[in-house]
Amino acid sequence: MAKIAANGLELEYEDHGAKDAPAILLVMGLGAQLTLWPDEFVAALVTRGFRVIRYDNRDVGLSTKFDAAGLPNIRWMMIKGLLGLKNRAPYSLSDMATDGIALLDALGIGRAHIVGASMGGMIAQRMAAEHGDRLLSLTSIMSTTSHRKLPQAKPEALRVLTHRPQTDDAEARIQFGMMAARAIGSPAYPAEEGRLRVRVTADLQRSYYPPAFVRHMAAIIADGDRRGILAGVHAPTLVIHGKDDPLVPVEGGRDTAAHIAGAKLLEIPGMGHDLPLELVDQIADAIADHARGAVAA
Repeated sequence: MAKIAANGLELEYEDHGAKDAPAILLVMGLGAQLTLWPDEFVAALVTRGFRVIRYDNRDVGLSTKFDAAGLPNIRWMMIKGLLGLKNRAPYSLSDMATDGIALLDALGIGRAHIVGASMGGMIAQRMAAEHGDRLLSLTSIMSTTSHRKLPQAKPEALRVLTHRPQTDDAEARIQFGMMAARAIGSPAYPAEEGRLRVRVTADLQRSYYPPAFVRHMAAIIADGDRRGILAGVHAPTLVIHGKDDPLVPVEGGRDTAAHIAGAKLLEIPGMGHDLPLELVDQIADAIADHARGAVAA
């Protein structure tokens, strides 16, 4: 891992695979570190002939934090959104999209395949809409257009995101992290208990910074409905979504595909809001085939 200057920030990133291979930039989601992309998934893409870059978004993990920005009132922002009033956030999804493009600049990469998961899919959509000349292809995983009439998260999935424990006890944080992962995870592919504990513990030891979640959420709320900008996306697009996603229901993926011209949609039965090891090869194959087809076209 290493830090690099990009868009006036320091972004923590990892660079895997041959430097002359086609580049895939992985963009992670809400309050999540680059480590939420499984090592096995990264290795699968490298094996399929790609250079794979994953990074910590601004305000999370080991990248630059925005302490001076303070904490927005999420409840008030949601009320304003329901009333059709404009919201402001400490930074926007467009700012976060520019971070990713600036990372490519810093690494000397002209064009890349962009793959985003959850909020990372929203950021990737912004990259495609606002920096279209830099994309070879777009893959949006378990994400959405954020259209207000789409089905919302299941209560139990939403609860684990909005009721984080206020404690300094390490074991309590680990237990909550494991519970949250199970609440939003894939019902057909539950994570093995020991491996889940190791992953959650390692992530907490790497970085624990709850304010990132609040400011990331504010950026999502302020961004609103992206249907309009998606009409201007010309990058070949693949949308991947679990049919059993309790946090971002599959209708969000369907709506994303419906509003990007020519987009392909892959729905995976039994998949929730995670990347289970059992699906790594299927998802890596889909992304690799899509990327190769985009370049060939």
